[in-house]
Amino acid sequence: MGAQEGRAADKASDGTAPRVVRRRPRDRRAQIAAASAEAFGSLGYHGVSMEDIASRLDISSAALYRHYPSKYALFRAEALRLGALSEAAVRLPDSARGLPADVRLGRVMDALIASSIANRRSAALLRWQRRYLEEADAAILDDQLATVHSVLMSLLGEARPELDKADRAVLSAAILSVLSSIGDHHVSIPMRALTALLGAACRAAAECVLPAPAQHPEALAVNEIPLTFKHELLLARAIELFHERGYPNVSVEDIATAAGLPASSAVYRFYRSKGDILAAAFRRAADRVSAAIGPAVAAADGPEQALTTLIELYVAGSFAERELTFVYYAEISNVPADARTALRNIQRLNVEEWAKLLAGVRPELAAADARLLVHAALALVVDLGQRFGSTDPACSRQRVVHLMRVVLFGRDAE
Repeated sequence: MGAQEGRAADKASDGTAPRVVRRRPRDRRAQIAAASAEAFGSLGYHGVSMEDIASRLDISSAALYRHYPSKYALFRAEALRLGALSEAAVRLPDSARGLPADVRLGRVMDALIASSIANRRSAALLRWQRRYLEEADAAILDDQLATVHSVLMSLLGEARPELDKADRAVLSAAILSVLSSIGDHHVSIPMRALTALLGAACRAAAECVLPAPAQHPEALAVNEIPLTFKHELLLARAIELFHERGYPNVSVEDIATAAGLPASSAVYRFYRSKGDILAAAFRRAADRVSAAIGPAVAAADGPEQALTTLIELYVAGSFAERELTFVYYAEISNVPADARTALRNIQRLNVEEWAKLLAGVRPELAAADARLLVHAALALVVDLGQRFGSTDPACSRQRVVHLMRVVLFGRDAE
């Protein structure tokens, strides 16, 4: 028996519990990285404290500060680390230079898929929280992600010379949207099956033939809200501000001013709190989707027609209310807890109904596979909208509808 073991045995024999020596794990920084990225992604940058992250790791906040001087330093490091991983994924080895373009494109997509799956629990950080980076750090991340887009666009152009620059940009954005969408939900699929499903969806997007771009920007109907409809005006102005600045950076006073109210106290005649306004916005977006399902199914000859109708309605609604569509995805962590559960249940039921229709079109898909593809298709609308807006003819409503059908059905829409 060694001396250390003997001392432990003596303490045990005299009734005193041996002292447990806790050693700092070698991968502590990696553990901090994983825990913080997941926390920022799920709860939002403003919704997480250093103490929250420390408790996830079962360490003291003082121990956390030994690695990072502030919450922002940790947030910045994780955002740029994820950007660097994406940038590294598109760098092919020198030995691949002589391969055909379609093979190189496939290898880059495979590398991006592997990176997306490995960092799935952190993906929401880049998707929804990057707006909180300081200007210089945001510029670094933008450069990293621009490299990823540039490589994909170049390979798409080599593999498909008929594509013009605008088409390559749309297809590149669609591929990356499919990959990053897995961070928005918790659909569980074995890794091999998930890899195959994402690969098939990305290949379908890369190979699809986009409809001809619109000759003129599509006119969007603008519904002016009468100034006397204060309830509606408040909600509309709040959504615009949440989209522009992020929910945590908007005050009730800001909303009152935007809506033309004399004081913030006037807001409380219509909504109990800022959180109540956000919950109302989410309810509106969720109801817009759920209300369309019954009529679309009833009027359709089969599941494909019903799903196509739902896609068209969803895209039209999203183009008409672009800010609401983004807020619906980006701000779920800020919805008050009592309303969040009900809203998530509505979201889940909507996805389930779409997935059932998709399974009717593609019976080879497992239920989880169908749900994942529905999430990917819905994410296309917000991601393409953020990148191209609502009036760019290169990414018109017709083209977004087409891409959603391609991702869902695994083939070009007829």
